[in-house]
Amino acid sequence: MYRNPYIVGLTGGIGSGKSTVAAAFRKLAIDVVDADQASRAVVDPGMPALKIIADRFGSHMICSDGNLNRTAMRKIIFSKMNEKEWLEKLLHPLIAEWIQDKLLSAKSKYVILESPLLLETDQHNLVNTLLLIDIPEKLQRARAALRDKTTEKNIEAIINNQITREERRDKADYIFDNSGPKKNIDRNIRRFHEIFLKLAAKSEILC
Repeated sequence: MYRNPYIVGLTGGIGSGKSTVAAAFRKLAIDVVDADQASRAVVDPGMPALKIIADRFGSHMICSDGNLNRTAMRKIIFSKMNEKEWLEKLLHPLIAEWIQDKLLSAKSKYVILESPLLLETDQHNLVNTLLLIDIPEKLQRARAALRDKTTEKNIEAIINNQITREERRDKADYIFDNSGPKKNIDRNIRRFHEIFLKLAAKSEILC
């Protein structure tokens, strides 16, 4: 299905280096839409969704500065499946609308949709092709622990909330092995950049 602009989905498990890879695409003047930013924007202070969440779960869901209490929200997501489903029904349409607006306003030859849950949500339906940032699970856990300064239990909870590495690999159109040194990312990403430029140009001809 043709979409304008040409959209490349960028995903990977926790600790895989999605943000670093996304930054490499930005250096090449490619617009990047961050789904994590969308999930924050729809519950910013003053947004209707924040009040709805507080009405359901209590005023402790809003911090003293007016922001969402994300620690409390994570506890709900990881421990109460029915409440997780309620939150998803509330937030996913709002997140999708925010993402679509940003994608349509992109000015680069193609646009990246960076999302940790691209394949776990309907967001994968927005993209023309999918780039997976992939690393071995042992390295994934080590990097996540070092980056987030969090416990192994919390990392496991996040990993269990995502599809498996094998499932991601099966669904990906392109796979970038990010187990090497960080300094090599910019050089290696240029290969994918050239591929996506050609795919975007081809899609314009077919339109």
